[in-house]
Amino acid sequence: MTPVDDAVVVVDFGAQYSRLIARRVREAHVFSEIVPSTISASELAAKRPKGIILSGGPKSVYETPAPTLDPAVYDLGIPILGICYGAQLVALQLGGRVERTGRGEYGRTELALVSSSPLFADWPTTAPVWMSHGDAMTEVPPGFDLLAKSEGSPVAAFGDAQRRIYGVQFHPEVVHTTRGSELIAKFAHEVCGVPASWTHVSIIEAGVDAVRAQVGSDRVLCALSGGVDSAVAAALVHKAIGGQLTCVFVDTGLMRAGEAEQVEETFRRQFHIDLVHVKAADRFFEALAGILDPEEKRKRIGELFIRIFEEVAVELAAGAAGPRFLVQGTLYPDVIESGTGDAASIKSHHNVGGLPADLKFELVEPLRLLFRDEVRAIGEELGLPAEIVWRHPFPGPGLAVRITGEVTRERVGIVRAADTIVVDEVRKAGLYGELWQAFAVLPATRTVGVMGDGRTYAYPIVIRAVTSDDAMTADWARLPYDLVERMASRIIGEVEGVNRVALDVTSKPPGTIEWE
Repeated sequence: MTPVDDAVVVVDFGAQYSRLIARRVREAHVFSEIVPSTISASELAAKRPKGIILSGGPKSVYETPAPTLDPAVYDLGIPILGICYGAQLVALQLGGRVERTGRGEYGRTELALVSSSPLFADWPTTAPVWMSHGDAMTEVPPGFDLLAKSEGSPVAAFGDAQRRIYGVQFHPEVVHTTRGSELIAKFAHEVCGVPASWTHVSIIEAGVDAVRAQVGSDRVLCALSGGVDSAVAAALVHKAIGGQLTCVFVDTGLMRAGEAEQVEETFRRQFHIDLVHVKAADRFFEALAGILDPEEKRKRIGELFIRIFEEVAVELAAGAAGPRFLVQGTLYPDVIESGTGDAASIKSHHNVGGLPADLKFELVEPLRLLFRDEVRAIGEELGLPAEIVWRHPFPGPGLAVRITGEVTRERVGIVRAADTIVVDEVRKAGLYGELWQAFAVLPATRTVGVMGDGRTYAYPIVIRAVTSDDAMTADWARLPYDLVERMASRIIGEVEGVNRVALDVTSKPPGTIEWE
C-alpha cells in the first residue's frame, strides 16, 4: 500500500501522543501519516497533504536545542493545527508571545470559549479539556483571533480563519478532552476539506490496486506465520492476484501450539490458496544454538526465513522464472519502532529490521501504513475467521523472543506449554477479547523450590498480560487474583521443569510488550 491522497500529516515533536493523534484522524475516516519535525517545507509539500497537525512535545520552546519547524511551512497554504507544544511553536514563530508564567496546567481543566470557530462549532461556552504544559501563550500572533482561554492559559486556543492556521493549548487527542475527537474531525473535514473516504472498503480497494500495480503478472510468495498480520496480508494479496500467490508457512519449531493446523485449515481448505508447508525446526534450532543476544536472535531468524523462501522460489521455478516478490505483514507500528526516518530504534522487527542486506526478493507490504485495529477490520471484511482476526498478536520470531538466553528445544517446549495454559485460562475467564496480549515468558534463570518432599531447581515462568489500542503504548492488565492463582497452579502442576510463577506488572513504556 502506498500513501494516499487526501492525507493529514502529523509532525512529531517527540510527543507520547503523536500516534494517538494519527489514530484520531483515521477514526474520522481520513488517512494520516507521522513525519519527523526535521522535515523541510519542500519535503512536506512533496507529500501533498491536505492538512498538517503539529504534535505536542516534552520540550519548552525556549530550550536549547528545542525542535522547531521550517518557517516556510506556513507559506505553503496548507491548513495547520498546532497542539500544545505545536501551538506554542506556531504562536512564537508567527509573532505571538509564549511566556514562563510559573503557572502550569496539568490534567482536567475548564476551557472557556471566547469567539466562534469551525473547530469549536456546537461546543458549549465552557468544556473540560486535558492540559499538560508549563509555558503559556499570552498573546496571539498578529492577524489571529483569540478563540478560548483557561485559568492558567490566557491563550488556550487561537486561529486565523483566512490562513486556516489554528493552535490549541490542550490535548484534543486524549479521551479526557470530552469533545476532542470531534475537534480533530472538524479540522480534517471542514478546515482541510477532506472527505470521510478512508474506510475499510476503500483501504481494501487501494491495497488491491497497489498490489496489482506492483507485481503485474509475476508470481508472488507470502510468508505466513499464523498471526493476524500475515493472514490479512495473504488474504488481501490473494484478492488482488488470485492464483499468482503461493503462501509459505515455515514451521520453525518456535510456534504456538496448534499453529500449523490452523494455518492449513484456513488457507488451504477454506480459501483454497496454494500453500507450501516447510518443516524447518532443526535448522532454526541449529542457527540459534549458543545465541544469547536478542537482536542477534531476531536477525538470525529473519535471515534463515529469507533463505528458506529463496529455496522455495527455486523449487517453484522448475527451470522457469520463480517468484521475485515476497509478501510480509509489516504494520505501521513495526516501521516506527524499527527506527525508520528520525524515530529511535526500539528493536529490529523481524519483518522490518531483521532482514538480510542481500535480500533477493522485492517486498510487498500491503499493510505497512495500517494500525492493527484497521488490519483486524479489513480482515473481517475479507472473510477471515474470527479466531484468526481476533487472535492475540504473535511476534515474527515466535517463542524465541519469549525466552531470555539460549533457545533450545527443551526451553521452547516449556514456554509453549505454559503459554497454552495462560491463554486457555484467559479464555475461560472471558477476558481474551479485553486483552491485547497474554502469554508466558521463560527467563534465563533457575530458582530453588520445594515440591513434595524434595528440593527442586527449576525455571520460573512470568505471566505477561497487557491492554493496548495499537501496541505503541500498553498498560499491564489487572488480572483477577483468582485467575492468576489458577494459571500458576496449572503451570507448576502441568509443566515439567517449572517451580515458580511471577506476574509482570510493567507498562510500555518503560518496558516493551515482548521481553526481547
